Amino acid sequence: MADEKKDTKAKKAAKPAAKKEAAAKKEAKAKKAPAKKAEGKKEAKKAAAKKEAKGKEKKAAKAKKEPAKKAAAKAKAKASAAPPVVKASARYVRIAPRKARLIADQVRGMHIEKARALLQFSPRGAAHDIHKLIDSAAANAENNHDLVGDEMRVSSITVDEGPTLRRYRPRAMGRATPINKRTSHIAVALTPAED
Repeated sequence: MADEKKDTKAKKAAKPAAKKEAAAKKEAKAKKAPAKKAEGKKEAKKAAAKKEAKGKEKKAAKAKKEPAKKAAAKAKAKASAAPPVVKASARYVRIAPRKARLIADQVRGMHIEKARALLQFSPRGAAHDIHKLIDSAAANAENNHDLVGDEMRVSSITVDEGPTLRRYRPRAMGRATPINKRTSHIAVALTPAED
């Protein structure tokens, strides 16, 4: 029993010493930790600076390559770009779409000079309105797109139905019969003629 009491007294005496050692270790670690953190921060800053330098070098290399790429892309775009399309439209034209389509079908795809000649001498009423519309599209080409108006062709012309004006006409025995006054929306697109 006496041995046991001596052991417990030795253990009790060793506990404060162990606590002191643990506290000393913690303090040493605490002192080292800021130094390690500072070293880690310095290393992180150096690594970030290296990454930025690499990024700048890559951007500079790309910047040198981009002008050549852009020039090639512009050349391709000019070569493969569709020809400019010049449009003009007339809405609520007081002519039946069925009658206007007869003239539109005649001038679709024609050179503008031939279309003007055909429309000038056509006996149909719709020819006058379509002639004015083609002249308007040619003026748009000259003023808005810097093209030559006389060197265009009618790439597309469409005649859509507009609202119908409904009227009535008196007839025999007190009756009334309807009269439909139809309107049209006409759209023309011109493109430069290929020589």
